[in-house]
Amino acid sequence: MEPPSNLVNKLEKRVIQDFMDIYILEEMKKGSLSGYDIIVFMQKRFGLLVSSGTVYSLLYTMERNGWIKGIWEDRKRIYELTEKAQKEAEVIAKANKGVRNFLTKISVLKATSSR
Repeated sequence: MEPPSNLVNKLEKRVIQDFMDIYILEEMKKGSLSGYDIIVFMQKRFGLLVSSGTVYSLLYTMERNGWIKGIWEDRKRIYELTEKAQKEAEVIAKANKGVRNFLTKISVLKATSSR
């Protein structure tokens, strides 16, 4: 059986990766980002090294969904929120809050079950 700390680390990594689009949209509210900016953000914010393939695949999906648009600046592609994503920002914020509440409940359950 894995030590609890390894299991928790794996679960945290999975949650972060599963909700990476929400984190990216939240961060893009502050301004446009490149794929590299997102990799650096994920490393600094969560201590998670995300591959460029993962990030760009997610960015392409988000662009196809109409949440972001990519603009070429010199040889670098910069992504920014679309009007659709800005209008849906409240829904995204509520989803983010719901996820946080869920994770807090899991943490509380974990803490009470280990007593």
